Amino acid sequence: MANKLETAMWLSRLFTVYCSILFILPILRLQEAANFYQRALLANALTSALRLHQRLPHFQLSRAFFAQALLEDSCHYLLYSLIFVNSYPVTMSIFPVFLFSLLHATTYTKKVLDSIGPGSMAFLRSLLDKLATNQQNILKFIACNEIFLMPATVFMLFSGQGSLLQPFIYYRFLTLRYSSRRNPYCRTLFTELRILVEQLITKPSCPAFIRRMCLSSISFISRLAPA
Repeated sequence: MANKLETAMWLSRLFTVYCSILFILPILRLQEAANFYQRALLANALTSALRLHQRLPHFQLSRAFFAQALLEDSCHYLLYSLIFVNSYPVTMSIFPVFLFSLLHATTYTKKVLDSIGPGSMAFLRSLLDKLATNQQNILKFIACNEIFLMPATVFMLFSGQGSLLQPFIYYRFLTLRYSSRRNPYCRTLFTELRILVEQLITKPSCPAFIRRMCLSSISFISRLAPA
């Protein structure tokens, strides 16, 4: 009761994790799984809105306020939830929501356990410690999902499972993630992928047409990157 906003975000994150697991695991029918997919994204939107309110408590209907809001990671994932909440359910798109909720819920769960007792629920504490230890790898995996969802939205469009606006709005989301002040993993992974591809295409065994195609793709993606 002393930390109502933090508690509300913790509960919404736990609900996001719960719904995401029920969607990812193939134990429900397609229609029921799709319902949990939407619930997970709506719960994540609620968490993001609460976090954004925490970061920017005084709403203003001004260009400066919205420009400041777009710098916040919580605003990015509020947009992310709105992009996918009414789209065809894609497992790949639920992983960032699921993993971010899991990581952020870990910290407050430890506080709750500490208030219960320092030695309470040792097994759960051990799981939380393992999550904290692997946080960097999890954040890299999330960034990888964010990047490869861009071509996935284009594929969904041509397969009739996505809307015409979705790739363009998602591109805007990806540029926001690339420019994030708090989370450099998207930017770092783009660099690592570029270096990896350049190393592969410089090998003598790489066909010339593949080399040219990869270099053209790298040049095109680099031009799309925000300054």
